[in-house]
Amino acid sequence: MSDTLEQLAARHGDKVRDLLNYLVESPYFYKTDNETLFYFLNRHKRVFEKFYEQLYGWKLHLDGKCARVYKDQWHNKAITPANRDIFDFTRRDEAIAFMALLEFFEKQIDEQAMSVDEKQNLRFRYGDLLEYTHRRFHELFGSDTKYTGEYVRARALGPIMPKLERFRFLDKVPVPPDEMVGGDDTIYEALPALYHYNTTALSQYIANAEKDA
Repeated sequence: MSDTLEQLAARHGDKVRDLLNYLVESPYFYKTDNETLFYFLNRHKRVFEKFYEQLYGWKLHLDGKCARVYKDQWHNKAITPANRDIFDFTRRDEAIAFMALLEFFEKQIDEQAMSVDEKQNLRFRYGDLLEYTHRRFHELFGSDTKYTGEYVRARALGPIMPKLERFRFLDKVPVPPDEMVGGDDTIYEALPALYHYNTTALSQYIANAEKDA
């Protein structure tokens, strides 16, 4: 018979308290944030799954590098969607740019034969992502002349990059102070949360986007 969270906390109080905080202080808890706690969660996964499911109705998702708790229902109806601090896009072009990122990510890991179990995460140039995203917009809306490279940079992909960093999908790789690197040559690290998205379903959304234009 497996432990309850209360029984686990009686033996490992500090770890249980710290882990519960890690899981709600950020949208994603990465193995690199705290390997000791991540391994503790992996070892006692079922205990934490039952705790979140029974008390909150949340689902715990865990793979080799990333953990998150997910809620599919908002209980306080007084907090309107506009006031919820959630990962979402309100503009269609920004949503499509995010989906293009997911496609780009999937293609890169396939070409490089990478998986979530790799020690190192995928890294890429911003300029390569921009070029791919512009090409996808052109394929979708080739007859619309507004989708130039500069439009995609300024109005679609560019505006979502800070949000992708804040919600821990991407991380800008720091460069030494004596090196001048920026713009299209900026290097980003793709964080493990990107593996949690179903690109097949999202690609279908992109395919339908032209109908809604």
